[in-house]
Amino acid sequence: MKTVTSEAALIVEDDRTGNHVETLKRAILDNLNYIVARIPKRANSHDYFTAVAYTVRDRIIADWIKTIESYNRHDVRVVCYLSAEFLMGPYLANNLLNMGLEGPFRQAITELGLDLDHIIEQESEPGLGNGGLGRLAACYLDSMATLAVPAIGYGIRYEFGIFQQAIHDGWQVELTDYWLRNGNPWEIRRPMDGVDVHFGGRTESYIDDHGNFKVRWLTHATVRGIPYDTPIPGYASGNVNDLRLWRSEAPESFYFEKFNSGDYQGAVAGKTFAENISKVLYPNDEEIQGKELRLQQQYFFVSCALQDMIRLHLLFGRQLDTFHQKWAVQLNDTHPSIGVAELMRLLVDEHGMAWDDAWNITSHTFSYTNHTLLPEALERWPLPLFSSLLPRHIEIIYEINRRFLDEVRKRFPGDEARVARMSIIEEHGEKFVRMAHLATIGSSAVNGVAELHSQLVKTQLLRDFYEMWPEKFLNVTNGVTPRRWLAVANPEQSALMTSKIGNGWLRNLDELSRLEEYADDSQFRSEWAEVQRHVKARLANYIQAQTGVSVDPSSMNDVIAKRIHEYKRQHLKVLHVLTLYHRLKNNPNLDIVPRTFLFGGKAAPGYFMAKLIIKLINSVGEVVNTDHDVKGRLKVVFLPDYNVSFGQNVYPAADLSEQISTAGKEASGTGNMKFSMNGALTIGTLDGANIEIRDAVGHENFFLFGLTTEEVESTKASGYHPRDIYNSNPALHEVIDSLSSGQFSRGDQSLFRPLVDSLLNTDSYLLFADYQAYIDCQDRVDEAYRNHDNWTKMSVLNVARMGKFSSDRSVREYVQNIWKVKEMSDYSD
Repeated sequence: MKTVTSEAALIVEDDRTGNHVETLKRAILDNLNYIVARIPKRANSHDYFTAVAYTVRDRIIADWIKTIESYNRHDVRVVCYLSAEFLMGPYLANNLLNMGLEGPFRQAITELGLDLDHIIEQESEPGLGNGGLGRLAACYLDSMATLAVPAIGYGIRYEFGIFQQAIHDGWQVELTDYWLRNGNPWEIRRPMDGVDVHFGGRTESYIDDHGNFKVRWLTHATVRGIPYDTPIPGYASGNVNDLRLWRSEAPESFYFEKFNSGDYQGAVAGKTFAENISKVLYPNDEEIQGKELRLQQQYFFVSCALQDMIRLHLLFGRQLDTFHQKWAVQLNDTHPSIGVAELMRLLVDEHGMAWDDAWNITSHTFSYTNHTLLPEALERWPLPLFSSLLPRHIEIIYEINRRFLDEVRKRFPGDEARVARMSIIEEHGEKFVRMAHLATIGSSAVNGVAELHSQLVKTQLLRDFYEMWPEKFLNVTNGVTPRRWLAVANPEQSALMTSKIGNGWLRNLDELSRLEEYADDSQFRSEWAEVQRHVKARLANYIQAQTGVSVDPSSMNDVIAKRIHEYKRQHLKVLHVLTLYHRLKNNPNLDIVPRTFLFGGKAAPGYFMAKLIIKLINSVGEVVNTDHDVKGRLKVVFLPDYNVSFGQNVYPAADLSEQISTAGKEASGTGNMKFSMNGALTIGTLDGANIEIRDAVGHENFFLFGLTTEEVESTKASGYHPRDIYNSNPALHEVIDSLSSGQFSRGDQSLFRPLVDSLLNTDSYLLFADYQAYIDCQDRVDEAYRNHDNWTKMSVLNVARMGKFSSDRSVREYVQNIWKVKEMSDYSD
């Protein structure tokens, strides 16, 4: 303890938890000395970051302990969010905000002769997710902690995260993301809470001493799951939840007997096998069938999580038959769906529970969120691979399936086609295990993530299951946390809003609606535009530093930043760029609004067409950016290494947000929410959450184009011939021919042929069908932007009407409609 003198009072504080500026300075220097083992004159910026992070963590842990004690005291039901990805982003700035410590820390660090913003920049980003799925999980953890919802996030502590993206000669190059290179001050290793996870082998049946039929799993390999805990503080709630990520290790990392006999590889083989499981995150869009490692990863973290829940449940003195009353387990897509079979195995085989009792618990424990309508993204595992890796689980799945199909036959007698469609085992040709079916059958609730998506889940993707259990299906539209995506990412706009309406919007985003009264205030619009100019200038500096490309901050920032995929149609954006380019080449005096076209996103390493789209973007930029005929009017930039830090720089500075996926393909989207929440106007199709955003911000403040989902289906059903559109549209014809001619590929006429041929012959995602509507809509954007004062008004209204899209609202809907848990405010001490 120490005594600190201030102008207000004499304060007695503990160096480990106190928040007075003098206490913080002493704590930072102590951590620099005793944890980092540096003296100030020898310390570098990262040393100071580590010292500051540990100082913040000390204060989080104090609240964490209180939170755990409160959960135990009230015997709460806990949400367990199972996700193969958690794209958390850098922690320091967000933790300072949520703990209410940014002010005192900034002053303390300034008095130490340092710069807090520079220290924040030193943090490595944990790239433990591909994009939307993992970032949504992170937003939900933030909201659950803020709302004081008892929760644990369970996932994998990948040693190497999503690859770092570099661009060489216009092509994506994947570099290793060793995010742990400099350590991670936020996590706490818990080896005493480790669990064993088994693979392979065979099963044998036997009769136990009470005459009951039992099955024993004789496993081939065992790995040890070691948990690493990261505290997740809520905003101004005093509540801290846990993100528990598992690292795979060998039970015995070195075998002396094999080493002594000369088998040097065998001496470490177990260590190699075990550590490979949590070694690297699989990129999205890779074909997963036959990828044994990915199935190993999914089973590994799910088994670890369920064993951990059971351990905690019994530790609290509860009976196992109440498990479902105390744990609500959310399956974030199909990756954790093996949990249905694993919980059955644990209850029946390990704890001796009768099948019916175990199934009642299991089916009331899980809920399943579907995140995709793309058939290739619905996991199916080849039966031989699955059976070899998890022989006991395939037996359990067969039994679940047998009982379920008996129920289907009772409900729909004589409909064997339906039975085949609904079976967990796909029987046609090669046999597969359908994980979405397992998740649906084993869950009490199934939800989509936008109103349109949820409807398509019911009418298309899982129609048979909806007809059997309509009460299971519901919608929870995604949301994003305003703490990360406004307060941290856009402090200038946040400060302006707070100066007018207070800071209540940070906990209740609906309060942004109070900004509407300022939309007609010319002085406020002027202040809003000035903030936007400042933010755009900052982004221009960031682009210059990252790419060497100089952009004009006064031009319109037209941004498409998301995972590169054909259905997201980044190449449709390129067609628009080329259309404008050819207009200017044909008429150099044409008056257009200057635009900076900013692209960002990663392509899965094995997805050739996505990587070719990146090459196309950079090749077009190479020509456009050096053509004096368009100088100052068009600039094309591909900004590499799309991640959370990227988003924090880009979302606040966008004028136009491109959400142009083929209708019916995007489940929800959350980038569309982040852009709009920061004041960008949206051009988009009626797809995913675009529909709800358009309804919220007003149709007059949204630039709509393109076919609807129904029109997409009818167009394809009636026979779609993209070449006919190409032949009948002179502007499109000119654009496509210029790609084929080598004009944008240094004379190489073959480089973009795969892309051009795909568009001319199949055009699976209907770019040509939407092309003219998109170009016409972009012309309307151009006209709207010329009236910049009105554009600013539309920007203000976009932000003011985004309250619905907070992840706090999403989590509350899960709490009320699916999880049935209480927020801690519902308890009385």
